[in-house]
Amino acid sequence: MARGSRGGCGRRLGCSIGALVLVAALVLGIGWWVGQRGLPTGPDGPGPGPETPPEMAQPADCADVQLLAVPGTWESSPTDDPHNPTFLPEALLRTVTDPLSEQYPDDRLEVYTVPYVAQFRNPQKPEEIPYDQSRAEGTDRARAEMIATHEHCPYTSFILLGFSQGAVIAGDLTNEIGTGNGPVPAENVLGSILIADGRRLPGEGQSPGLSPGNGQGMEISLQPVTGFTQLVAGATMTGPRPGGFGTLNDRTAQICDSRDLICNAPLNVVDGAARFQEFLANNAIHAMYATNPDVIMGTTVPEWTIGHIRELTDGAPEIAHE
Repeated sequence: MARGSRGGCGRRLGCSIGALVLVAALVLGIGWWVGQRGLPTGPDGPGPGPETPPEMAQPADCADVQLLAVPGTWESSPTDDPHNPTFLPEALLRTVTDPLSEQYPDDRLEVYTVPYVAQFRNPQKPEEIPYDQSRAEGTDRARAEMIATHEHCPYTSFILLGFSQGAVIAGDLTNEIGTGNGPVPAENVLGSILIADGRRLPGEGQSPGLSPGNGQGMEISLQPVTGFTQLVAGATMTGPRPGGFGTLNDRTAQICDSRDLICNAPLNVVDGAARFQEFLANNAIHAMYATNPDVIMGTTVPEWTIGHIRELTDGAPEIAHE
C-alpha cells in the first residue's frame, strides 16, 4: 500500500511539472504572437506605427493656384507684362482677371496673362503676322510657362482661360493635358474655360449657357478649304481636336454665342471662301461677350467666369511653403 502511495505521488509530481512547462510555453508563445502583431507587450509600450506621409510643401514664391489667361486676337502683345498687362485695358479677359487679382493674394492665386503677338493677317490687315505663326507663339509661351511653374511648384493647381484665338490655344493645351500629352498632369488642372473657341465641337466640354446646336468651330467647318484660308490669312483650319478633352472633358467649359461665326460656323459650308470672307467683314457679335446677356441666362460671360474661377480657387488645397 505504501509502495502504491509513493507511486501515485510521483505521477502527480510529474504531472505538475509537465503542466508548468506547458503554461510557460503558452506564455512565451502568446508574447511572441503579440509582439508580431505590433501590440503592447509590456511597459515599453507599442512598437513603431505606420510612417506619416510627408506634408506637401513648395517654395515660398509658389501660389496654390495659377490662372493662365490667353487673350484673343489683337488683345495682347509679346512684350506685355504677364502679371500686369497694359497693352489693351478693355481686353475681354481683363474684365475677369483684374477683379480676381484684386480679391486674392498672390500666394493663393497667381494670374498670368500670356503675352504673345495675337495677330491675324487678312486683306484688311496685310501687314500683320499670319494666324498660324501667332497661334504657335501663344501656344509655345503658354506651354513653357506651365512647364516652368510645375517644375518649380509641383503642387500648384492650374486653371486655363482663353478667348477667341486664345481659346483655341487654351483648348489645344487642355486637349494635350487631358489626353496625357501635356505640360502638366491632368490631376493638376482644376478647370478650363474657353470663350468663342474656333475648334468647338458640339458634345465636347460642358456648356454653362445656351449651347448652340446648329454649328461648330470655324476651324472645323472650313477645314476642307484650308488651302484658301492659308493663302488669304496664313490660317490653317485644323479641324477637331483628336481625343477631345480626354479626362478634362467634365472640367472644360465651352462658351459660345450661337450667332458667333468663330465658334458656331455652319456644319455644312457650301461656299467656304464666302463664309470666311463674311467672318472677316462682319462678325460684330464676337466682340460683345463682355456685356452680352444672351449667352448665359441671368448673367454675363465675365460674371459667370469670375464666379466659376472663384469656386475652383476656393476649393483648391492650401499648400505649405518651405
